[in-house]
Amino acid sequence: MKALIATLSLLTAEPTTVVEPTDTLLNIDRVEITASLKNEGQHSRAVAMSALSMQRLEQRGIGSIKDVSLVAPNFYQPDYGSSITSSIYVRGFGSRIDQPVVGVTIDDVPMMNKNTYDFDFYDIRRVELLRGPQGTLYGRNTSGGVMNITTLSPLAWQGVRAMAEYATTTSYRTSAAYYSKPTEQFGVSLSAGFNHDGGYFRNEYSGEMCDRGNSLSARLRMQWLLNRRWSLDNTLSAGYTSEGGYAYHHYLPANATYEPVAYNDESSYKRLTINEGLTAKYEGRNIRLSTVTSYQLLDDHMTLDQDFTPKSMFTLEQMQREHAITEEVVIRNADDTSRWQWISGLFAFAKWLDMSSPVTFKRDGIEELILENANKGIASSGMFAEGAGIEINTDKFLIASDFRIPTYGVALYHQSSVALGAWLLSAGIRFDLEHTSMHYDSRGTLPFRFNVTMDDFVDIETRFNGCERQTFFEILPKLSAEYRTSAGTLYATIARGYKTGGFNTQIFSDILQVKMMNDMFDFLGINFDNATSTSYDTASATRYKPETSWNFELGTHLQPARGLSLDAAAYWIECFNQQVTVLPQGKNTGRMMSNAARARSFGVELSAEYNYRGLMLRGDYGYTNARFRIYDDGTANYSGKVLPYAPQNTISTIVAYTWHTSNPIIQAVTLMADWRGVGAIYWNEANTLRQPFYSLVGAQLMLRFKHVDLTLWGRNIANSGYDTFYFKSVGEEFFSKGAPRNFGVRLNINI
Repeated sequence: MKALIATLSLLTAEPTTVVEPTDTLLNIDRVEITASLKNEGQHSRAVAMSALSMQRLEQRGIGSIKDVSLVAPNFYQPDYGSSITSSIYVRGFGSRIDQPVVGVTIDDVPMMNKNTYDFDFYDIRRVELLRGPQGTLYGRNTSGGVMNITTLSPLAWQGVRAMAEYATTTSYRTSAAYYSKPTEQFGVSLSAGFNHDGGYFRNEYSGEMCDRGNSLSARLRMQWLLNRRWSLDNTLSAGYTSEGGYAYHHYLPANATYEPVAYNDESSYKRLTINEGLTAKYEGRNIRLSTVTSYQLLDDHMTLDQDFTPKSMFTLEQMQREHAITEEVVIRNADDTSRWQWISGLFAFAKWLDMSSPVTFKRDGIEELILENANKGIASSGMFAEGAGIEINTDKFLIASDFRIPTYGVALYHQSSVALGAWLLSAGIRFDLEHTSMHYDSRGTLPFRFNVTMDDFVDIETRFNGCERQTFFEILPKLSAEYRTSAGTLYATIARGYKTGGFNTQIFSDILQVKMMNDMFDFLGINFDNATSTSYDTASATRYKPETSWNFELGTHLQPARGLSLDAAAYWIECFNQQVTVLPQGKNTGRMMSNAARARSFGVELSAEYNYRGLMLRGDYGYTNARFRIYDDGTANYSGKVLPYAPQNTISTIVAYTWHTSNPIIQAVTLMADWRGVGAIYWNEANTLRQPFYSLVGAQLMLRFKHVDLTLWGRNIANSGYDTFYFKSVGEEFFSKGAPRNFGVRLNINI
């Protein structure tokens, strides 16, 4: 490396230590159009926040929300499964299915389905992660925080941008964009990107890489300054993803070994998204008014070899089509210097989800999941001679499940801040009303005979349909006090968090299995107690309650010296009706969301950054101690146990040095090294399995030319082995492994 730097120094003339030149793209002064509608700015900073500028995003090669994981303290989004998987954990809380703990907005448009969270980043100007409950201003499912993503504005920068990257896993991604401002009042940009992932893990059964895939996306943005009062901002984006995934290793607990990834049925994920968002802003003398209107389409198709083994057990398909409409009106005072700052708003949405989830049972599944349970019940009844049992003469049969799930919501919110000398006192409240219903139709036909009394096979038709409804109303208050000094601010915050309830659709195949066996026994006139009983045999059992919490936080944002910034927070969270993912007992096929009575979490977050000439040092650390206070699922008491899936420690450190030169060819050379640490992570409520603390080391070399940046990078250079996910299916255990060592080269062009 020293030889390389020396060579570059000779090629680029004598290096001099100079102030880093201003980059017209990375340091944009004009922010009127791109500023967030709810950006409090000088109004208040009583929140734990991590922010990444465009320069930092591109330097670190962050290509998705999952790449932000670990950069922010106590924010963790493991990369496993496919793009449908967006499990996010913040401060110990999160969820594997259904409602997330973090909301995501893109240019002030809230994303209404977590299945769309994992998208390709390009031309992202800024990412802000606000940790802690943000329900007062940001609403639905932001009990852990909100991530605000801002794209590059054509009114702020004009030109051509392009990026190309290649990695040693035969993966590559490209993007290109054109930004134009034909007049001082109108700007337009068109951008597109393509990503090919060669995959890390091979399916030993098929011989193919199981986690490879492709994605394509495009974005058209137009901005108008109609006059000095009104402006419009319209963004139309679309994306398509087609990929494999689900590199799950069968785990053998008897000797703690992992089998290679090997399954015989197709596993894939395809997704089409279309998002249209229109923002109108009015800048008056006394007020600022903003409206955000959006339409969102999600159309995706997932297929799974649900047993993830070479056996022919059963497969799952999930086809979703969701239309969503949102409308938000925000009004606030126009004078930023006023002692009283206020913001009020109305948010409304409607979602219509049509979903089909057929489960196909194959021969091994019929034997182990249907016949084994049924004939065990017959044998235990003592009513028949040895050898009596049910037979099924098909190698596969289908359980079809269709759902219509409309959801409607409306909310009113207000927040005020009053400056009293060095103090800034804030209070906010949100009234949130939501109604959802689930229309379900689950059905199946099974040919069977009882070998004692029947000569021929008979078709048993079972159907389970109906409707369930739920209505939720929550009041979400927030109080904060901020003390401002010349070195920074100190703050204290109390806020209520809320994550909406819903329905479990993935348990319906288990419910219908039970009903099929009961129908068979009724047909035969066999009656014995609890032969096929289960606690998940009614639609009311598919409901789960909202999760609520109280968050108490003390923090500070300091700049004690030139080039040095410090951020720290300590928090305590009391959570009620915590949503947890559970599996029915025995060899069952589904999973469901349930509620633990109570949990708590406390921890600290520390961030420090120092910049001196060309040197940059950055460190982020988060510690979380999250445990169940009260949780008994009927089979075991987990009170006092650590909450699974969320890491107890997250660490990120970065050291970078930039040599600026006076040479017109190579203007700067940057060396960067980073170290990230995660763990421990417990994988189950009993805390019998865990991923110990592990480390990931990365490095990169960037050469900056006049219009081109060339970056050589390496990730997980030490090739650390670690697990990112654990689950059980039909009584078996599985792990997903983290990505191995990877190297690549990236080219960024700005003209």
